Amino acid sequence: MRRRLFSESQIEKDYFLSNIEQHKVENITISAFYQSRSLTVLACIWLGLATVACYRSSSFSLEQNLFHGFLAVFVIFLFVSVMIMPNGPFTRPHPAVWRVVFGASLFYFFALVLTVFLRLEEARQIIIWLYPELKHMKHCHILDKEYAVNCSQVTFERVYSHMDIFALAHFAGWVVKTILLRHRMIAWTLSINWEITEIAFSHILPNFNECWWDSLLLDVLICNGLGIEVGMLLCRWLEIRDYRWDSIRDIRGARGKLKRAVLQFTPGSWTYTRWLHRDSSVLRSFLLSQLIIVWQLAELNSFFLKHVFIVKPSHPLTQLRLLLITLMSAPAIRQYYLYVIDPHVKRVGSQLWLFIATVLTETLVCFKLGSETFEHAILWNLVYWVIWMILSSFLTVWICRYLFAPGSGTPPTANTPTIPQARPTQSTIEALTSFKLEPTQFAGKDCENGSVSPSAVSIRQRPTVQYER
Repeated sequence: MRRRLFSESQIEKDYFLSNIEQHKVENITISAFYQSRSLTVLACIWLGLATVACYRSSSFSLEQNLFHGFLAVFVIFLFVSVMIMPNGPFTRPHPAVWRVVFGASLFYFFALVLTVFLRLEEARQIIIWLYPELKHMKHCHILDKEYAVNCSQVTFERVYSHMDIFALAHFAGWVVKTILLRHRMIAWTLSINWEITEIAFSHILPNFNECWWDSLLLDVLICNGLGIEVGMLLCRWLEIRDYRWDSIRDIRGARGKLKRAVLQFTPGSWTYTRWLHRDSSVLRSFLLSQLIIVWQLAELNSFFLKHVFIVKPSHPLTQLRLLLITLMSAPAIRQYYLYVIDPHVKRVGSQLWLFIATVLTETLVCFKLGSETFEHAILWNLVYWVIWMILSSFLTVWICRYLFAPGSGTPPTANTPTIPQARPTQSTIEALTSFKLEPTQFAGKDCENGSVSPSAVSIRQRPTVQYER
């Protein structure tokens, strides 16, 4: 049999698979948690279906049978997702968690595709079938407080009355957004642009009408501003932490084992994020601008979906959608960051692709089923909003690039580490050695844990690689 040559495209494919699509768990100490259980899952699914088929009462109505069957399909789909779906770039607390997130995201995307082919009344009937309490819900019920009433009367009691649970959720949301983005200027741009978005759509979305002090003080400065700064402080704290993980078997005492189990739900490592530097290419600046636009669109979809389908912000359906979008965005942003900065990544990851497809399909659903809402829209308001979103995103990126980003030739320090470079996999090392490009020296610590960094390897006739997209 002819031996297959190991080409550069195969190296890039392995790098994409191991770092973007299906990141492996390193230093496994309890192998029972990471072994394949496909036959066990098959047996559990079959036994569950057999139990339902044999012992379930036949007195249920057609609607009840369809509802229970829908739940069974969803649960089985999640079980199958654990076995076959990619976990993406994350492995904490367990790869199965991120496979379930991907499966739930895919199921939600399929539901959106189905909704595109329905009329508004038909889509609402399905939602009412799942949540009967929404049957008599009207648009006036969504407004849970007064909006833009007597804005000239500014008192401490009135301002304090707006500091409800949603204000706390607003603050926590911006902490999470900042941790995901890890860029102060972009986060502040999103915060200010959102207030402009509320002004542009306030004539068709009543809950976008706010007093100036509510928009400027409570939203931009207090909730958004404090959330952004707290998020950046958490990012800096996570950057300077020392990530050394001991096996739970090597820890003595129940308290230490419990602490290690809880810490499993924290990041296993932390990557310094550097979106731009002064020598960044135009393509990188353009890609980062698209991130700002898509992010703004994803947030706008949540309000239009609530308005079109008449669902309150506190309803579980709204909260589940918000939780799912947040979990979807975490691996998607990580994959997008590597796609922007890493020249070895030639295509987007599955989580990123699915996130973009979901956001665009949500927009299509809002536009199609909310046609009556858009009939009352002021066209020039929307045109000005689109122009401002595009200009502000590009302007923010260019300001960050030339005024705040460090130069590419800046010596690395504790605060300005270098751009993360491609880390060769074991198959890459084997390919290089098969071509007689012998490694001449390795760093001892890197060899101990089975990984070799580019700086620790000196290769004869090393090819020139340009680390810029």
